Amino acid sequence: MGASDTMELKIKAVSPKMGREIPLPRYQTAGAAAMDLCACVDEAVTLAPGQRRGIPTGIAIALPSPDYVALVFVRSGMGFRHGIALSNGVGVIDSDYRGEISVGLVNLSQDSYTIQPGDRIAQLMVMPVVRPVLVQAEELDETDRGAGGFGSTGR
Repeated sequence: MGASDTMELKIKAVSPKMGREIPLPRYQTAGAAAMDLCACVDEAVTLAPGQRRGIPTGIAIALPSPDYVALVFVRSGMGFRHGIALSNGVGVIDSDYRGEISVGLVNLSQDSYTIQPGDRIAQLMVMPVVRPVLVQAEELDETDRGAGGFGSTGR
């Protein structure tokens, strides 16, 4: 896919608030790799320290083929400044899923965190998918690192 090619992502508002009271997903800058997802909730939601909660986004999407996946990430500021993370690490939206996108958040901080209706709570990135053919092997190619695990390459 070249720079001039465009992939269409169909989006469906599953809440009448979307595009009216709650913004549809959008890229915040020309260089943004992911578009922001907003909380489609009727009233403020407060996450107590350690609490997990699914937050609806009010939208569903249709990826054009199994050649694509949509990935959901926490917004950097929420994670860094407030200790809010995705409860599943990264959300994976498969090409055949048509339900509402819900964002599982967890509060890892010592302070309560409140999400207001329309707050940007996550970011959605669409990526190409490679589905390799698995080949079982007795041996793997050698590398300088080898089987060195966590921290094996230094600080």
